[in-house]
Amino acid sequence: MATINYLTTIEFDFGAVAKAAELARAGGMQRPLVVTDPGLARGPVFARVLDVLGPLEPVVYDRTPQNPDEDAVMAAAAIFRQSRCDGVIAVGGGSPIDLGKGAALMGTHDGPLEQYAAILGGIPRITAKMAPVIAIPTTAGTGSEVGRGALLTLRDGRKLGFISPHVIPRIALCDPDLTLGLPRGLTAATGMDALTHCIETFLSPRVNPPADAIALDGATRAARWLPRAFADGSDRDARWNMMMASLQGGLTFQKGLGAVHSMSHPLGGIKEPVLHHGTLNAVILPAVLRFNRSHAAGKMEALERAIGVPAGGDLAQFIESLNATLGLPRSLRELGVTEAMIPRMVEGALKDHSTATNPRPLSRADFEALFRDAMQ
Repeated sequence: MATINYLTTIEFDFGAVAKAAELARAGGMQRPLVVTDPGLARGPVFARVLDVLGPLEPVVYDRTPQNPDEDAVMAAAAIFRQSRCDGVIAVGGGSPIDLGKGAALMGTHDGPLEQYAAILGGIPRITAKMAPVIAIPTTAGTGSEVGRGALLTLRDGRKLGFISPHVIPRIALCDPDLTLGLPRGLTAATGMDALTHCIETFLSPRVNPPADAIALDGATRAARWLPRAFADGSDRDARWNMMMASLQGGLTFQKGLGAVHSMSHPLGGIKEPVLHHGTLNAVILPAVLRFNRSHAAGKMEALERAIGVPAGGDLAQFIESLNATLGLPRSLRELGVTEAMIPRMVEGALKDHSTATNPRPLSRADFEALFRDAMQ
């Protein structure tokens, strides 16, 4: 039996951000905590959002790190409690949205944070007491605006998933206008994140045909429109379609991801160098596709037909070529990952919640080989 849930209310269109205060009030928010990151806080996109939210007199937390961590979660949660906030509005990419989810959790639940991690039995500990979250994405990649989880790095360096239906934002306010000024490098990295989500969820062995259809359409959309968004960031059609592809990737998270995310999650917990999640996914994806081919050939062929892989090519080669077009690194080594880091990364990948839904079972030796392949 398959249990299928789609629970988020989504407002999607150019100019949708104008409804932010109205939607917050309708959701019961009278004093929201607005979570963002330092770079966005200084720019015109966040100023536009704050202008709309002004009548609510929001409290702002703007110190989200690139990879949201326990210290930042607890700092934001403390402000939530001290200011008597009744909801969270997360503005930005996946990091502020995940941090916003973490603040909504720890602003309403007792610590420590670790006890709510999925792999540590935390799913049933996250209750309906969690404060409501509205997500306003300003990138087109993570899908966190409709995702049931948050990825947070604990103080000991473990990057873990915090998963529950209560974590899903009540409202996703998706306005492609907010992505028109996104830099080319961030367009590429976040766009490959969206494409990876659609590919991995489509290949997941869990039974969910509606999610498969969404993932296949999202992968097709991302493969077609990402090069255009990269080439011309003001292309409104490209920005609309990339935000939709990102949303579609998030809508399919219920199927689970796979080895790409099993590997990128522990890498994202490294303090130095700081590694971007979408870039990691782009670099790792070809190696995992080659590994999974024997157990998911039919689905890979469906993806290849849908996204227009040239005759004689395969999906892994297509991704490598797309990465090159987007100016992304070829290997983990180029990102500053060293051989000395790999044993700890293998341990993290083996324990990661995404490993269970990879189409091909994974052993320690398999992960060691995959990391070696991605290092080349």
